[in-house]
Amino acid sequence: MPPPDSPPTPKAEGVDDPDGALLIRFAAGDPEAAAVLTAQLAPRALGVALRVLGNRAEAEDITQEAMVRLWRQAEHWEPGRARLSTWLYRVVMNLCIDHKRRLRGGHVDLDAIPDPPDPAKSAAEQMQDGARQDALQDALMLLPERQRQAVVLRHIEDLANPEIAGIMDISVEAVESLTARGKRALAAILVGRRAELGYSDG
Repeated sequence: MPPPDSPPTPKAEGVDDPDGALLIRFAAGDPEAAAVLTAQLAPRALGVALRVLGNRAEAEDITQEAMVRLWRQAEHWEPGRARLSTWLYRVVMNLCIDHKRRLRGGHVDLDAIPDPPDPAKSAAEQMQDGARQDALQDALMLLPERQRQAVVLRHIEDLANPEIAGIMDISVEAVESLTARGKRALAAILVGRRAELGYSDG
């Protein structure tokens, strides 16, 4: 039986899941598997939480809690039912939703945290990339919560619609609708800043 604070593992026969295999190795006492999993999954969990919440400290807390739940899940993991990354994304989303519910009515920091700069780029290019990341994060935070989650998973994490449907516990059609509306809304929010952000009209 899985721990009570973990979301159910959706059935997906024939799943090829190297991450799940690593979790099983960790449950069997392989510490190297834990290090590899942390290096592979923690940054992805942090990226999703950061985009959904817009606050690095809160996103780091969510990521830490999600990884704790991952280790608790290890001895209960059933290989072949779903990808471990899908399960983890769902945990992160649920934790973000719970966190925002607790904050509702209070102040939420909308400041964006840009991705680390590419050292191969010039200072001007790094500043412009940072401005684009800030603008995208600000725009994401203006979307309705479910649209933001769907857009982050589809267009930033590049997950397939069926996987997103499993993470968000909605139909594929609902995912398509949310991502389409979210993408249109983002375009409308950002259209007036194209020149400022260094995008040509070509």
